[in-house]
Amino acid sequence: MKLNLHIAKVTIACFILLSTVNFTVKAQEVITLQKAIDLTLERNLTIKQAQFTEAISEENLKQSKYNLLPNLTAGPQGSFNFGRNIDPSTNQFTNQRIFALSGTLSTQVTLFQGGQLRNQIIENKLLLSADRSNTAKVKNDLILNVVTQYLQILTNQDLVTAAQQQIDIAKITLDRAQKNFDVGNQTQADLSQAKASQSTADLNYTNAENQLELSILTLKQYMEMPPSTNITFEKPDISKFKNTATTFDPEAVLKTAIAVNPDISLAEARQKAAEQDIKVARGSYFPSVVLFGQLGTNYSDARRLQGQPFLTGRVDTVGYLQNTTTPVITPNVGITPPIKYPLGRQLSDNFNQSVGISLQIPIFNRFTTRTAVRKAKITNENAIVTAQLAKNNLSKIIYQAVWDVQASQKKYLSTLQTYNANKDAFNVIQQRYNVGLVNSLDYNTSLTNLNKSQFDLIQAQYEVVFRNKVIDYYLGNPITL
Repeated sequence: MKLNLHIAKVTIACFILLSTVNFTVKAQEVITLQKAIDLTLERNLTIKQAQFTEAISEENLKQSKYNLLPNLTAGPQGSFNFGRNIDPSTNQFTNQRIFALSGTLSTQVTLFQGGQLRNQIIENKLLLSADRSNTAKVKNDLILNVVTQYLQILTNQDLVTAAQQQIDIAKITLDRAQKNFDVGNQTQADLSQAKASQSTADLNYTNAENQLELSILTLKQYMEMPPSTNITFEKPDISKFKNTATTFDPEAVLKTAIAVNPDISLAEARQKAAEQDIKVARGSYFPSVVLFGQLGTNYSDARRLQGQPFLTGRVDTVGYLQNTTTPVITPNVGITPPIKYPLGRQLSDNFNQSVGISLQIPIFNRFTTRTAVRKAKITNENAIVTAQLAKNNLSKIIYQAVWDVQASQKKYLSTLQTYNANKDAFNVIQQRYNVGLVNSLDYNTSLTNLNKSQFDLIQAQYEVVFRNKVIDYYLGNPITL
């Protein structure tokens, strides 16, 4: 009775202490399961990497559509030429320094390329769909990891509480053993047993605390939260999970999971993209037809305008009339010196245009296209196998998950029965120990069994909840506590 009274006092003191601590840490951030999931989806760097890959695929799709448009290229050029060279404006040899300008504006559009442009657009759409499925897969995997870790934290918190209770009981037992030893009612062996129980309880508490800190650190890493951040966790009412479903039809779960699981959609999207890549590779067997056009002009400072004729004002005698002395005269005509060809006029005079169609027929390219087609086919066959492996793996996981949830329920019932039996046995042995009818070895053995069964019960209780949430995850249901 004294021992029970002392335990009650310790329990009340612990309650007051915990209430005080709770008051002082109200400023700490309270993390619920949903908040942990939201923070992970918002901050996690693995998700951001998947989103970057998805964004790149989206840009690839846009570019494949842009490839249907004509291009436009400008090619201005200026140069100084020295020594004997060709005047680019007249194509005549000259031996002087020449400053030359030229420019072209060209465009071309592919009219036919074996369907490669269209097939590439389709393939890039499929690749984008695959990357979106991959992003969804990363998110789903992280959600399951967060739920697992959150439940592990709740489990470890209860284990720490249970370990602290064991320490309190061990201290009371040691104190009583010390007093009995002092008055000669117990031996040194009894006192040593009590001290050993105290040390074991301390060790269990240290181990439980370490596991709790490790699980909290792991969850902080998922949420990309600094390790030094002070947070607390909202503990749900575990009693409401007593009626948690533990019986499922694995085929029904598998059928739903195949329809909603991103692992399957990812594998199927990649397989379709690999199949489309075969058509892209085959396009190289066909001729390509390109429509092109070009505008151009040039200028050379070496080019000159020819001199113009003009009347000098005098006349020249070119002969005489036959058998007379009468002169035949004509006006004298002069030629002006050559002048520089003006830039604007020369560019205008040299302006040229061209338009045409180019046909390229592949005859022999060292089997490059054939090799590309064969490699695409092999990649497609591998993608088909990968998709089937994903389905087989999901089937194995689903059946295992269904068996695990059923086994966890059986384990919980077994540990509950064991705990109740050890609790009843410890109460009887404790009463007999208090009146000296049981030695310390039997008492400590019973206490150890009770402690172990309590730990097992806590873990089994949370395992049932976790296994049920795994089924929800594969069914695509929201995971809540």
